[in-house]
Amino acid sequence: MLAGSESFPGFKMKREPDRWTGAGISISPPMESQTALLRKLWAEAFAGGGFDPRRVAKKKPQVRRFRMGLDITWVTERIGVGGGIWTAENMAAVARNGITHIIDMQIEFDDTPLAKPHGIEVLWNPIDDDFELKPPEVFERGVEFGLGALDRDGAKLFVHCAAGVHRAPMMTLALLGAMGWSMEEALNLIESRRPVADFAEVYVRSVENFLAGRRRDGLRYR
Repeated sequence: MLAGSESFPGFKMKREPDRWTGAGISISPPMESQTALLRKLWAEAFAGGGFDPRRVAKKKPQVRRFRMGLDITWVTERIGVGGGIWTAENMAAVARNGITHIIDMQIEFDDTPLAKPHGIEVLWNPIDDDFELKPPEVFERGVEFGLGALDRDGAKLFVHCAAGVHRAPMMTLALLGAMGWSMEEALNLIESRRPVADFAEVYVRSVENFLAGRRRDGLRYR
């Protein structure tokens, strides 16, 4: 399991069979190019061209995102869990997978503009991955949207955050619990289908508090 913040996919995770599980950021120029530059400058100095360290200082790093593929794991036939979509190309892949509804848990990016051309409905339900208790309202919004989507014939739901490690699995846990799954069964299902999912104790407790509140309010499983 992975731990730590998934607030932005600025890290690399291993590639697993049939699943792209991470993204990265490259810093340009990388170490190799800096080393090559230094060698070139030293060669110029020995050749009489002189060495000016300011030329190295002027090479400012630039952040460049790698192109990221679609990251989705189907935990049921109609509910997928994964990482950020980020690009129009990936949103097109979402549509090709038959996904009709998205719960976007990432605070970093709102999918709505990318989804609109495909007729995909989006609930932007942003929360921070800060390892703090989450309020019941966060889960209530997601559960009501998710249950409403799954009530429609042929609908498929994609629940995602930035890396699909903490926030999206947490929301999926709440949704399955509202559908009648026990906490243990839902946890086992998500972890078995998506091993990269990491359930922090405080997030599990947040879901338990939400589901307990639903039971107190007399809301039935759907």
